[in-house]
Amino acid sequence: MNEMARRRPTALPPIAPEEADRPRHHHRGGPFAVLDVGTTKIVCLIGRTESDGTLRVLGCGWQKARGVRGGSIVDLGEAVSAIRACVGQAEHMADLRLRSVTVNLTCGQPESRLYNMQWAVGGRQVADRDIRDVIHEARFRTAADGRDAIHTMPQYFSVDATDQVEDPRGLFCTTLNARLHVIDAASTAVRTLRTCIAQCELDIDELVSSPMAAGMSVLVNDERKLGTTVIDMGGGTTGMAVFADGMLVHTAQLPIGGLHVTRDLATGLSTTLAEAERIKTLHGNVQSSPDDDRQMLMVPIVGEEDHQHARVPLSQVVSIIRPRIEETFEYVKERLDSSGLTRAAGNRVVLTGGASQLGGVRDLAAQILGRQVRLGRPVQLRGLPEMATGAAFATAGGLLSWAAGAGRSFHDMDMAEERPAGLLHRIVTFLRDRM
Repeated sequence: MNEMARRRPTALPPIAPEEADRPRHHHRGGPFAVLDVGTTKIVCLIGRTESDGTLRVLGCGWQKARGVRGGSIVDLGEAVSAIRACVGQAEHMADLRLRSVTVNLTCGQPESRLYNMQWAVGGRQVADRDIRDVIHEARFRTAADGRDAIHTMPQYFSVDATDQVEDPRGLFCTTLNARLHVIDAASTAVRTLRTCIAQCELDIDELVSSPMAAGMSVLVNDERKLGTTVIDMGGGTTGMAVFADGMLVHTAQLPIGGLHVTRDLATGLSTTLAEAERIKTLHGNVQSSPDDDRQMLMVPIVGEEDHQHARVPLSQVVSIIRPRIEETFEYVKERLDSSGLTRAAGNRVVLTGGASQLGGVRDLAAQILGRQVRLGRPVQLRGLPEMATGAAFATAGGLLSWAAGAGRSFHDMDMAEERPAGLLHRIVTFLRDRM
């Protein structure tokens, strides 16, 4: 048996985006790989950037998720097994072996924080090290609360009395002010995720916020500039990301998703989870119609012998699904209102993720949120199998764009913190990794 075989078991009208408006500029050649670890599925994509700046998928793997609940790993062994199988599929298709991946983040109750930082420059020119020091100070404050900073994104800088400076390097000032958007997560959950990926014999290039990745995949440039909220309706969680002025300004994650709809159906219809998922996929809808009472479904009863079935009107299925989806959008509306970004979020909402494919979801979202709503599909990638082109794969597509270099601030500067070299550095690293 070779090494790979041992390692991998095999309302308002919608907004129509223009494909030409999507960002096409990337910076990394490849090949590079991404891993979307979700509650219901695990996806691995291997890609590279073509000479015209577009992305091509070289390998794709897909597995039903195991050991993951609500975006967090709850069974390390099961999660490792599922990830190994998924990555093995992508490696086989691309005919290469991976050493590292870019991974989505849904664990550890990720949150957005805003920091207003001041940094003394002393009248000299602002240099790369000043930007790094400001960012590392924000990360240190996050770490003091027992959380890991996943993204530290400058929104704007001020140099003395001059505001709204995008890149202050080279400017003279006494004090550098920075407004930073930090996305963080509980350190313990992040360590569990890193351990899981390490047991798959892979390094993590970067962790990337899932709703941010979904937004990168389904939004066009004008939507990012004018203000748009992306709602990524996954299996175990619903992520939201607010974009304005071309930047990500807020993210949040709700502990509710498509699996909750499945469980509601299983409970309400007294059937199995597998049958409830089938009914949701084939007949799921949140809008009723006059024919729903007459359309009958044959539903197997859980625990009954001789394969007994019950006749259930479609209207009953709709009456079970709708309250859960209404609850989801009510939560989203509450989070948007409490964030103070109602105006920045604009009048646009883009729905994506597997649960967004339920019938009538767009109209219900428009009704509850009071905004224009469209259904977002990920940008088409060359070489991507047809089964991976739907809304459920938006996060994976966005991860691939991020890994290629899209959407980054100060991409020309190494943000890595300068560390002491030699024996002391090795001792500090050894103790840090084992404490």
